[in-house]
Amino acid sequence: MARIGAPPESHHPLPADFAAGLGQCVASFGWLEEIIKRTIFALDKARLADDLTHKQLQSWMVRMGHLADDSMGTLIDQLDAAMRRHPGLHDRDRITDRLNRIKHQRNLLCHASWRPTEDPGRWHPAFVSTKGEVYQPDLSLEDLTRIREETMRIGAEVLRVMRATGILGYWAGDDES
Repeated sequence: MARIGAPPESHHPLPADFAAGLGQCVASFGWLEEIIKRTIFALDKARLADDLTHKQLQSWMVRMGHLADDSMGTLIDQLDAAMRRHPGLHDRDRITDRLNRIKHQRNLLCHASWRPTEDPGRWHPAFVSTKGEVYQPDLSLEDLTRIREETMRIGAEVLRVMRATGILGYWAGDDES
């Protein structure tokens, strides 16, 4: 495989402001994943019959518990399926498309190795996708801010989907009192 940057033993510490911006992006991705999980829970819970047996309810709870370990791609697929099953939800395709774009940004920012560029305000994320695609553009702090803001906007849209169910997003085991 061709080298995509400096030798692997070269580590380049990020400037504090860039590192903080990157950290805020990563934190927003974690928040978005939690919102997606809670929305899947709310959409599925809204569809449950009132007369479930204890065994049926326990089986559903186990299935919901598995959400905690799912990757963002799997969560997006599950959310898309849950939105399809829930009547009256609009913009499902647009939401799913935007979530998939954010997923690619998440994979890049969470898994890249960072290299300095000739422009001190930009850093290169050395990253090759599972499809062998090399990420080319360098990123600035402003780019990270834009990605974080887009992540927060799509998260707010997913929250609106969750709240359309009438369920406020309590997770299995949360104290609702």
